[in-house]
Order: sequence, then C-alpha cells, then structure tokens
Amino acid sequence: MSRWKIFLDSPANLTQSEIVMADLKHLTLAEMEAGLETIRQSPKDAGVLKLISCRPNTDEREVLEQAQLDPAHGLIGDNWKARGNSRTPDGSANPEMQLNVMNARVIELLAQDKERWALAGDQLFVDFDLSETNIPPGTRLAIGSAVIEVTAPPHLGCKKFSARFGLDAMKFVNSPEGKQLHLRGINAKVVRPGVVQTGDVVEKT
Repeated sequence: MSRWKIFLDSPANLTQSEIVMADLKHLTLAEMEAGLETIRQSPKDAGVLKLISCRPNTDEREVLEQAQLDPAHGLIGDNWKARGNSRTPDGSANPEMQLNVMNARVIELLAQDKERWALAGDQLFVDFDLSETNIPPGTRLAIGSAVIEVTAPPHLGCKKFSARFGLDAMKFVNSPEGKQLHLRGINAKVVRPGVVQTGDVVEKT
C-alpha cells in the first residue's frame, strides 16, 4: 500500500520521485489517437480490476490492494461523502457519482507510468470496455463480492485532469468519440456491499 500527496501549485514541495513523474512529457493528441485500437480491444464481458485508489483528503491518494465498497459510503476511506457536491441542492454528495471507474488501457496510455494512474482521481481502474454501447446506464458489474451499477451523469476531463495529463488528454477524452467510449471513465454507485481487490474479475451481471 502506498500513499502520496499531489502539490500542483507548489513544485518546491515535491519529492524527487514526484518531480520525475511531473517531468514526464505529455503525449500529443496524435499519439493518444494511435492507442485507440488497443483501447477498443478491452474485454466486453469479463475484465480485470487493475488498481484501486482511495482519496482520504483533497489531492491525496492511497493505492490499495483491497477495499470495501458500501452502498451508503462508497469506497470505505474515500472522501466522496465528506467532500459533497456543489451541484446538489444541499451540497451533499451525489449518490449517482459515488464511484469513478476508468479504463486501465486509457490511463496506462495517458499516464505512461503506473505510479501516476491514481493522479486521475478515480477509485477503480479496470481492463474492461466502458463504452456507452457496452455498458449503458443501469448496467450492473460484479467485482469481487460487490456489485456496482453504471449511472447516467457523464464523467469528463476537467482542469485538474488537463494539468496532470496535458491539454491534449482532455481534448482526447472529451471528444465525441471519447465520450462514446467513456475514455475519461464512468460514474457508478454501489448496489451490493462487498470486498474488491486487485486481480478480481469484472463482469456484467
């Protein structure tokens, strides 16, 4: 289990390993588009959970081998519920955006180093086809002993995503094709509590 903080506005505070990661050259849009065929080949029915990331606090990541998913709290230890959501009427957390799930082939392409995957801010990274065609809202996925359900709110690239992976990365995931393939990932909620761990099979139920 590893844990580190991200200091986007304070480079002087970065450790040597974080400086090395920050100095990685962002891919161009053409380089990302060259990886689309590999992304499209992601498993459609049964894939694999490749990485679990928890967000204990803002700009903090904890990479886990195992985690507990709960219908009321999402990923236990994550700050989804405490952080809330500025777009809900009362500022509370949006239950339709409890979990963020991203395709492992996409983040592998953009991040270039597995140590940087968690910078995306998603909790679950899966080698699985997350496209709109394959798993529209309402689709349920079994992972370990838990079941999650794909929800309707879109998951799109933002300023933080652009800062970490480059402006072209945001254009790549937010393009019409990127949205259809859900390159930035999907939102989901927990419908059956359970334990998930890296290496677990991800499959439609």
